[in-house]
Amino acid sequence: MAHDLAWTRDLVKRFGSGDDPALSGVSVAIEAGMITGLVGPDGAGKTTLIRLLAGLLLPDDGEIETLGHRPGTEMGDIGYMPQRFGLYEDLSVIQNLTLYAELRGLPRDEHDATFERLLDFTDLKRFQTRLAGKLSGGMKQKLGLACALVRTPRLLLLDEPGVGVDPISRRELWTMVKELTGEGIGVLWSTAYLDEAEACDTVHLLDSGKVLFSGPPKDLTSRVDGRVFRLEGLSGNRRRLLEKTLDRHDVMDGTIQGKAIRLLMRPDASAPDLTSLGAGETASVAPTPSRFEDAYVDILGGGPKGTSELATHYRVIPQSDQPAIEAIGLTKRFGDFTAAEDIRFSIPRGEIFGLLGPNGAGKSTTFKMLCGLLTPSGGTGSVVGYDLRRASAKVRGSLGYMAQKFSLYGDLSVKQNLDFFAGVYDLDRTKAADAIDRMISIFDLKRHLSANAGSLPLGYKQRLALACAVMHEPPVLFLDEPTSGVDPITRREFWTHINGLVEKGVTVLVTTHFMDEAEYCDRIALIYRAQEIAIGTPDDLKAKAAAQSGLDEPTMEDAFIALIEASDLAREGERDAA
Repeated sequence: MAHDLAWTRDLVKRFGSGDDPALSGVSVAIEAGMITGLVGPDGAGKTTLIRLLAGLLLPDDGEIETLGHRPGTEMGDIGYMPQRFGLYEDLSVIQNLTLYAELRGLPRDEHDATFERLLDFTDLKRFQTRLAGKLSGGMKQKLGLACALVRTPRLLLLDEPGVGVDPISRRELWTMVKELTGEGIGVLWSTAYLDEAEACDTVHLLDSGKVLFSGPPKDLTSRVDGRVFRLEGLSGNRRRLLEKTLDRHDVMDGTIQGKAIRLLMRPDASAPDLTSLGAGETASVAPTPSRFEDAYVDILGGGPKGTSELATHYRVIPQSDQPAIEAIGLTKRFGDFTAAEDIRFSIPRGEIFGLLGPNGAGKSTTFKMLCGLLTPSGGTGSVVGYDLRRASAKVRGSLGYMAQKFSLYGDLSVKQNLDFFAGVYDLDRTKAADAIDRMISIFDLKRHLSANAGSLPLGYKQRLALACAVMHEPPVLFLDEPTSGVDPITRREFWTHINGLVEKGVTVLVTTHFMDEAEYCDRIALIYRAQEIAIGTPDDLKAKAAAQSGLDEPTMEDAFIALIEASDLAREGERDAA
């Protein structure tokens, strides 16, 4: 353990005498100059472990050491960035840095040089007078990282720093942290993004408070080599085919990738049989390289089945030639600032339409205008035929809305929230009781009914939010980053429900920073600097990015970044020409 900056041995932590331990016999190590990943489902114990290492909690049993001492005794050399934005939103960027410098005992004569370095490092210099609460998600995370670094630490503890952050900002965060490890700093990085975990030097995978795997990511990934396949040339409905395929015993996991489907087979299974799947005469199947995410799902026992219980009990939505959602030149200004400008798209019924873009691009503003939560400054929009300006109350009754941040009543219990929203949607007593019982069963909420909604683990908060959004069986769903911060298994559960609902005729408008989720969309609009810069199917956008950037078979994340960089280049060219 000569190079270990922190380690635990057989660590145990309990909350309440009757509950299972939050951590049970956990042994991990964090090495100098390395990025150590920490992954696992919601409630696995990741945040508890980080808080123990930071000295914010005391263990019940086992051994733990950070920087050669008991945690909490040598905090000057530890940087800690909590899962939730922990800075002061009514203070500016520079005021937050100053406060943390004072708290961490940074000598006054070192403030200016330190702040200059951190503002350059995080590219926040031009925003130093902006209130932290007015920053985009990506900039907030950069500020959080800067505050954790006001005294250069030997050990940096990051609890899901990429939550709610767009791919460009996540890559920037990763580059910054990688630079720190080059200076010998040891990093523990908890993440819900398994591509980040795959890039770590070593990974610890927790589940139910126990370590299931420790070691280089490739050692886990190699366990599923030869079991991952890609189905291409599919005819017919890919969502229905995925549902049918996931219900098979020999399939452990499956995801949509544009027009293709990616499958993880069980260890004793052979390659997928196209005839039995009913994939169509033009379909083909071929092995594809395994990823860390495949191995993660495998070690946790596989993903959810394909049939959604929510969709099974949902009403069939009547179809129509009239668009379900339409934006015609939607524009929103706040004073001199234009948040969204001339946004145009039309979404047919029974389609998943994605709004993608960096933090602060205008996605949520467009979203809120179409929900009737913001009044447009220009243009118009409609939902199921109702004009937003004239019939906002009727629009709200025809849609289900899940906000970007948990927006239910945290001081009410789970059951009280369900009762409240049944009343908001004007369900009669019998329908309300049936709907609430169904939501409790489908989303596994029974054991949490008496708990305050604000105290739930993140995955269950999101389940409750979705339950409240769909209990009146609306024809249109607005989902604003519905899976932000939740683990890959829970994300798959959500998309099983979404895919099933679309098969019932529901129309879904969704925003997401998970680019693998964007692959499920029928079409995508990419919004950047308040404007729509691209629209098309996922495969269309990847092909456009390949043509512009020269990338061979770009991922959706590659396409996202390439299209935004191309937009910046075009904007610079216009400015130079002017």
